[in-house]
Amino acid sequence: MIKIVTDSATDMPAWIEEKYRLKIIPTPVVINGVDYLDRVDMTTKEFYGLLDDKGNDIKTYHINEYMFTESFRPYAQNGDEVLYLCFSTGIAGTLGAATLAYRDLLEEYPDFKMMIVDSHCASLGFGLLVYKLLLMQEQGAPDALIKEAALYYADNHIKHYFTVNTLYYLIKGGRISRVKGSVGEVLDVKPIIEVDENGALRSLYSVRGRKKALKKLVEEALKDWSDFSDTIVGIVHGEDEESAV
Repeated sequence: MIKIVTDSATDMPAWIEEKYRLKIIPTPVVINGVDYLDRVDMTTKEFYGLLDDKGNDIKTYHINEYMFTESFRPYAQNGDEVLYLCFSTGIAGTLGAATLAYRDLLEEYPDFKMMIVDSHCASLGFGLLVYKLLLMQEQGAPDALIKEAALYYADNHIKHYFTVNTLYYLIKGGRISRVKGSVGEVLDVKPIIEVDENGALRSLYSVRGRKKALKKLVEEALKDWSDFSDTIVGIVHGEDEESAV
């Protein structure tokens, strides 16, 4: 049975990780010059608490080749086949690092089989992709069908819409100019952003006020689906549970 692996950028709920004994490779984050591993050295709640304090210097970077090599090595040693679902290449360089790690391991373990899939998704978007594959595996789907499904769902069959409570980190990350961001903060502007067909972030439009932004997210989702009876929906709240209800 193929081993499904992902990383903590999925924002995967802990109960799924525990129920399926899912291997989640931790994403590194640097806080005030100190390296930490997501979900290992700190909880999500602790991270958002630090994020709320703008006095903290917080940077993230994708999992590097060495980290991937050490994470995949036990599977290679055990003769397991791996399906790794990674963060969209439209946002991060995770795919490239994972591919290099696999190539390195093939020199030691030439029979090691691994399929690396660019999810074209972010956050719980590819968390939902992983969850769908876990459900299929639980129901007895063969490995070939699971791999086929991974490619199918990664090919623009998962939709994401989100907003942010502050423009501070979009300004800091260079996604919007400091002047435009500062004006937007004063006017309480909230962007509505999607992950597009290429797996990159695309701003759709902006609204004023948190309540209007949350309402717009629902409206965008309803444009894609009118019947959610057979659809898995994930809501990511960034430790703001009240807004998710």
